[in-house]
Amino acid sequence: QVQLVESGGGLVQAGDSLRLSCAASGVFFSRYAMGWFRQAPGKEREFVAAISRNSGTTYYADSVKGRCTISRDNAKSTVYLQMNSLKPEDTAAYYCAADSSLVSDRRDSTKYDYWGQGTQVTVSS
Repeated sequence: QVQLVESGGGLVQAGDSLRLSCAASGVFFSRYAMGWFRQAPGKEREFVAAISRNSGTTYYADSVKGRCTISRDNAKSTVYLQMNSLKPEDTAAYYCAADSSLVSDRRDSTKYDYWGQGTQVTVSS
């Protein structure tokens, strides 16, 4: 049974930092590209960042480029999202996802096979 469990969300002030984690189980983790997406109330789910199987390639949404870093530890089956200089518009539920495809559009949520339940990030101004 595949499980992706996010953690690390919370209520912070603008300018603060958070590190989100997503622990995977039931999958051969290193065979999956991993992505982070977010969804704010009343909005569609949007791409945040993604990382290839061996960490060789990373992808970022323009809205978070320069403020966020995605990384992974295959030995721990965990992917991370370090978020700095948080803004109120970063407020959303953050989801991690796993994509088994060798090549795909990592920004496309429909390409991902498994999803976590999400962790809430709230940034106050």
